[in-house]
Amino acid sequence: MKLAKTLLCFALAFGAFVATSVAQTPKATGIMPPAMAKAIVTPAKPVMLSTMKLGIAGLSHDHVHLILSDYRDGKVNIVGIAEANKNLRARLQQQYNIPDSLFFDDLKTMATTRKPDVVLGYNPVAKHIDVVEVCAPLGISVMVEKPLAATLAQAKRMEFLALKYYIKLLTNYETTWYPSYRRIRDVARKDSLGQIRKMVAHDGHEGPKEINCSKDFTDWLTDPDQNGAGALNDFGCYGANLFTWLMNGQRPTAVTAIARHYKPQTYPKVEDDATIILEYPTATGIIEASWNWPYSIKDLEVFGDEGYMHAFDKENVLTHIDKFPAVTSVAPALTSPNDNPISYLQSVVQNRMLGITDRSSLRNNMIVMQILDAAKRSIAEGKRITL
Repeated sequence: MKLAKTLLCFALAFGAFVATSVAQTPKATGIMPPAMAKAIVTPAKPVMLSTMKLGIAGLSHDHVHLILSDYRDGKVNIVGIAEANKNLRARLQQQYNIPDSLFFDDLKTMATTRKPDVVLGYNPVAKHIDVVEVCAPLGISVMVEKPLAATLAQAKRMEFLALKYYIKLLTNYETTWYPSYRRIRDVARKDSLGQIRKMVAHDGHEGPKEINCSKDFTDWLTDPDQNGAGALNDFGCYGANLFTWLMNGQRPTAVTAIARHYKPQTYPKVEDDATIILEYPTATGIIEASWNWPYSIKDLEVFGDEGYMHAFDKENVLTHIDKFPAVTSVAPALTSPNDNPISYLQSVVQNRMLGITDRSSLRNNMIVMQILDAAKRSIAEGKRITL
């Protein structure tokens, strides 16, 4: 154990030294042979993220810009888009040069006409269930943006349909593709941190309206019926998802939560700040979710009996093992297919990856929904909820 920790700390220190040395290397003059210059300006053929036929359900979630950018760049094959809002359709059609032939007013018509291999949901969270109701009987797998559903009851119905019709039902989180978070789990699984005792997840920003999310997005994001809650669902799901992953699929034994409404003029219907405490037999998890911070934060802290790690952002990680000096390093890049949601999705749908217990899995996200449901009940009843 001690030797492993010594080697780990040496590797971290050496990696940080190499990164610093590369960063300080003087830049080249910019002069290069004509042949090299010609090679650089030759357009590269886009690398496909997936060969699957993709269907899109809804366009009102602002994360849809990511997949539409991939489509415009020739990285994915979108065969149909279901969106009833013609103004929204027209705006995005012009922005991403999408042909008329891809658009449909309803999902069932699109799915039966274009027969996509998988459908990606970019609609209100409360309507994720509608996507599964249509796609599951057709044998079409689904990936939705986080969280899985607006309510636990919806999630249970979605789980039933997915199991009945043998489809893959996955949930996409931005933080799943953070190399820094993967690095923390890799170190923790080697037992270099010792027993995990505390996890803290901060996820939030100034507020969806303050950061200029589109009106089509904020109209449902700030509606308790369409989103399931406010900041609690929007950002609380991240910590619940990560802690379930770090605790190897273990469900907490109890949940306590408080919610705050600091901006009633801006968000009259929903809370804009939430804190959730998760109790495990051997650890505690603290989730801080907010639309009321001075700037955007997504970070993760893990405390073990023998070490501590803090992912400051997507790439940078502080590691402090035992009595060795703390080291800040850049996490190793993720490798395909685990470096983006579309490549990962294809691997799972084609059964090249099981996707049973990871962060996008149905099993993980059913626990996430139980945590969020317990948090809402804790707030409503003013007490600790046992699971």
